[in-house]
Amino acid sequence: MHSSWKPFLDAEFKKPYFQDLAKFLHNEYEAKTIFPPKAQVFRAFTTDLNEVKVVILGQDPYHTPGAAHGLAFSVNSTQPIPPSLQNIYKELDADYNATLHSSPKLAEHFRVPSKEHPRTGNLTSWSKQGVLLLNNVLTVEAHKAGSHRGHGWETFTEATIKYLNETRPHLVFILWGRDARNKKPLIDTKKHLVLESAHPSPLSAHYGFFGSRPFSQANAWLKEHQLAPINW
Repeated sequence: MHSSWKPFLDAEFKKPYFQDLAKFLHNEYEAKTIFPPKAQVFRAFTTDLNEVKVVILGQDPYHTPGAAHGLAFSVNSTQPIPPSLQNIYKELDADYNATLHSSPKLAEHFRVPSKEHPRTGNLTSWSKQGVLLLNNVLTVEAHKAGSHRGHGWETFTEATIKYLNETRPHLVFILWGRDARNKKPLIDTKKHLVLESAHPSPLSAHYGFFGSRPFSQANAWLKEHQLAPINW
């Protein structure tokens, strides 16, 4: 975790809800297979708080072995690209093509994959640029989607969103899916940009995710506020 998060995390870790969550997690990791590995649970918080520009909020980690590594929607480079991330990349490519015609300068901030530089499912490059890839729930039992909901992570995520809302200027919050969109009331929309749509999952992507163009909208907002765009 980056040291910039220390005051916030230290305060949350001392609260009764988080102490109960910690006990639950200790027992779960002792008795079951839990993802991501313990050392990567808070990997999203390796992004310097003072550099956060975009927050992408997901649901819970991938529950298949070897996939989750602490960044929402991201997987280790050796893993196949999951269906939700495939759809994110489809929308990214469509957004690039549309932006190329409407705003060529913005299109320069899209990384176009090639044979020499093929695309993987690892989104670490986004997190290094100030994209906080945060799940609503940070852990999950193997092969049991949503198994760690209702144990305190939601309270922690809400606290994180509130903290970002209060301490950072001109953020872009990208809320995909119902769980993420429920966080919108925590965000001051006069201060920050909120982009919301259906989840990129194959079950819901056709209900408003495709065509939402969040990447170009995020970069347009950042440039408007004299902040460096994200190289997607």
